[in-house]
Amino acid sequence: MFTRLTLGTAALALAATGALAAQDDITLAMTLEPPNLDPTGGAAAAIDEVVYANVFEGLTRFAPDGSVIPGLASSFEVSEDGKTYTFNLRDGVTFHDGTTFDGEDVKFSLDRARAEDSTNAQKALFAGIEAVEVVDPLTVKVALSAPDGAFPFKMAWGDAVILAPETAETAATNPVGTGPFAFAKWTHGDSVEIARFDSYWGEAPALASATFKFISDPNAAFAAMMAGDVDAFPNFPAPETLMQFDANPMFTVIVGSTEGETILSTNNKSGPLADLKVRKAIAHAINRQEIIDGAMHGYGTPIGTHFAPHNPDYLDLTEQSAYDPEMAKALLEEAGQTGLKLRLALPPPPYARRGGEIVAAQLRAVGIETEISNLEWAQWLEQVFKGKDFDLTIVSHTEPADINIYARPDYYFQYDNPGFQALIAELDVTADPAARTELLHKAQQTISDDYVNGYLFQLAKTGVANSKIEGLWVNAPTQANDLTGVRWTD
Repeated sequence: MFTRLTLGTAALALAATGALAAQDDITLAMTLEPPNLDPTGGAAAAIDEVVYANVFEGLTRFAPDGSVIPGLASSFEVSEDGKTYTFNLRDGVTFHDGTTFDGEDVKFSLDRARAEDSTNAQKALFAGIEAVEVVDPLTVKVALSAPDGAFPFKMAWGDAVILAPETAETAATNPVGTGPFAFAKWTHGDSVEIARFDSYWGEAPALASATFKFISDPNAAFAAMMAGDVDAFPNFPAPETLMQFDANPMFTVIVGSTEGETILSTNNKSGPLADLKVRKAIAHAINRQEIIDGAMHGYGTPIGTHFAPHNPDYLDLTEQSAYDPEMAKALLEEAGQTGLKLRLALPPPPYARRGGEIVAAQLRAVGIETEISNLEWAQWLEQVFKGKDFDLTIVSHTEPADINIYARPDYYFQYDNPGFQALIAELDVTADPAARTELLHKAQQTISDDYVNGYLFQLAKTGVANSKIEGLWVNAPTQANDLTGVRWTD
């Protein structure tokens, strides 16, 4: 009796002091560790997965439904000719180091991103900017060389976040932004920690801190979730185990869509791959559903071009590159390519490693041998993305609505089509929705006709979380783990 009374009294005391309040820290897992933490100086999606909307903010930002909403700019106006955007900045915003955010920071960031020596992975987003003028500390005018109805969309990318000139050079290892969380610690090879920024200009997040833990092995991912070592895995790497989580009331399985076009990227200037017939043969050698089932356990939507099926302007071109191994063999014979051997470079994600083995077997069946190289992410970025030293690779392009990358002849898959470049140039200055749809259809058809890459599937967003967590994104309009609305329920 005494013991029971003591325990009951202790429980009441704990409740009275708030010790039983809702949890305010969270541990999320990611498959890849970011190479750095500066989204304006790196191409890896893992950078934005940590810092987008959490540590760094832009003039605009993506909402969970993919719409573009105000960020550091509370509003903006567009001139009648569509060539000047005036951004009205929020007052009372400070960086995590206590310095004041104003128009000079916006000018610095945009000029830095578009500079000749810029290392921004999406430098093309800023190519239309002619000048950035600071009208006053809270007003910035951006003059464009031509009308661009998509400019607010471009400013929502992680590559367009605002940095201060005093801290930009060290953002890769010590990021200082204006977001609701400040960078706290990076334990290389293990985790990144962020903590709530008490001087944040907007609504304070429910979470006081968050840890992003890096777990690349699917078996380790499953074990970590089951053991409670991590609270959520927004992009879970072991889809074959999702049924087990779904049957357990302790967990919530979150299935949505992403902007990730998963493709068999092809070096269009690498020997025999410069021949359209060879690229077409590769496309017809691919059985998409077999790859989706084998590598993703059925999660994924087949695609026939570089465009998300959930986008209203999507054109279904999967039949144009339908699985037809006999056609593939005939095309290779026409091209005079017998005994063809290609290099297949695979980055770490499971969709690439597992998918690569399946693709290699499918190519072998039509007479193409592949030499597989498993690369770490830093190696892939250096050798494939920057060095263009590859024949084939598999990667998900998770940037939103990024078909314009095919208009860059120096991009890593080295597709150079002046007609396509003209299409995108026209799209850039077109604001009418119907006209934009027509141009986007032509763009999708063009790269499908040219068999630039092997189009595999749209990456599904399959996540697992503790069932008491709410507010995680279901879909992924950009590569982010936005924690601003995440909280624990009682």
